[in-house]
Amino acid sequence: MLAWVDWASHLANSPGKQAELLAFAASLSEQWMAVLKKNRANPNRGATAPDRSPVNDRRFNDPAWDQWPYDLFRSSFVNQTKWWEQATQGVWGVDPKHQRLLAFGAKQWLEMLSPANAAVFNPVVLKRTIAEQGANLARGTSNFLDDLRRQLSGQPPAGTENFVVGRDVAVTEGKVVLRNRLIELIQYTPTTEKVHPEPILIIPAWIMKYYVLDLSPHNSLIRYLVAQGHTVFCISWRNPDAEDRDLGMDEYRSSACMQRWTL
Repeated sequence: MLAWVDWASHLANSPGKQAELLAFAASLSEQWMAVLKKNRANPNRGATAPDRSPVNDRRFNDPAWDQWPYDLFRSSFVNQTKWWEQATQGVWGVDPKHQRLLAFGAKQWLEMLSPANAAVFNPVVLKRTIAEQGANLARGTSNFLDDLRRQLSGQPPAGTENFVVGRDVAVTEGKVVLRNRLIELIQYTPTTEKVHPEPILIIPAWIMKYYVLDLSPHNSLIRYLVAQGHTVFCISWRNPDAEDRDLGMDEYRSSACMQRWTL
């Protein structure tokens, strides 16, 4: 709210920026009207130069988006995105942090309203629905109900059984060498004959699992390091519960430092 008030109040006192945005909106409207007139003249042909900006959005790569009326939906969404990008930048006097926050928030709201997210406005979804005689929608509904059931019953999301720690992720062999209230310290032994004299200590972000660095053999930093002759220590943070509600970052920092002293 502070970011919004900061932006809106300064924009209200910036006639130059207001004029710039009005002119930009008029230009975008002319482009949209040109697409509309072209489709009215020949509704069976898509736009000759579809605009997939701002960053080559792959959601609109299917040729079906070039056909009427879906090119209008896409063009409208792209134009709105362009306008809000312009509106949330370069407003004199707005705190830079607030400007970044507002730009991010506006982008998230626009992404939520993208025509690609609504089946009735998405030609790819409609084409698949016709081809499968609605079976895709039935599968989606079934998946939604299954997700809802799992959430209400406290079960893990579907598919998590395919990622068991120690079997599918975190497969690099290691051992816990120290444990306290907040952490476990895991040691990984080098797999080479020659070993570097200094070990490596990895302290993951406390909101992450340690195995984010050891997902699978082909993309594991820890496996790569031990294969290069490094002794690796990695902290595994404890999952907090109600008893840990009074813990703060000071306790986490002191815990990490203690492990460093222990080494």
